[in-house]
Amino acid sequence: MRISVLLVDDDELIRIGLRAIIDAQPDLAVVGEAVDGAEVPPLVARLRPDVVLMDVRMPAIDGIQATRHLLATSADPPRILVVTTFENDEYVYEALRAGAHGFLLKRARPAEVVDAIRVVARGESLLFPAAVRRLVAAYGRGSAGDRLRRARLTEREGEVLRLMATGLSNQEIAAELVLGVETVKTHVGNLLGKLGARDRTQAVIAAYEAGFVVPSTDG
Repeated sequence: MRISVLLVDDDELIRIGLRAIIDAQPDLAVVGEAVDGAEVPPLVARLRPDVVLMDVRMPAIDGIQATRHLLATSADPPRILVVTTFENDEYVYEALRAGAHGFLLKRARPAEVVDAIRVVARGESLLFPAAVRRLVAAYGRGSAGDRLRRARLTEREGEVLRLMATGLSNQEIAAELVLGVETVKTHVGNLLGKLGARDRTQAVIAAYEAGFVVPSTDG
C-alpha cells in the first residue's frame, strides 16, 4: 500500500524536486500540490493524503495556520511534516507547537526525505533532539510548567518522557527500561493524555519549556 503525499510550497522548484524524489519510491506517491496554505483544506478533504509536506513560510496562509486548521477541523487529519530552509526558525517552533509531527530541511538528502515521510506515516514523530533544544531555548515561552505539574506524571512516565526527549523510539525506550514495547506504548499514551499533547513532539517541547528535561551541553 502506497503512502500518499500532498506537497505544499510556493516554490515550484522545491515542489518539482520533492515530487521527483518521492515518486521514485515504489511505496510513495505524490497525489497533489498546493502553493499556499489556503489551498490545503479542500485538497486534503478531496485527496485524503497520508502525509502533508508543509512549507512554513508562504505568502497568504502560512504553514502554522494551515496546520492548526487541519488538526482542528479534520476528523482524521493527515500527518504533517513541515519543510523549512532554516531549522532555527520561530515558524518551525510554532508549527511543532501547533501539532506538526516533525520538520525536514529543504537541503535534506533524498534518502532523508523518504525516510522522514515513512517515519511520520507510521504514526511516529520525527524528532531531532538537538534542534528541538535550540528552538525551545530561542523561542520557548516557558508556559508549560504549570501544565506539567498538574499532569502528575508517575515516576515511570517521567522516565519515558525524558527518553522520548532524546529521540528514542518506543522500541529503544523499552530496551533502555527493560520493559515490553506495549507497556511503553501505554505509558506514552498516558503521558500524552495527561499533558494534553497531540503527539510526542508536543510532549517533548512541553518538557523542555517546563524545565522537566534539562538540555545537555553536547549537540
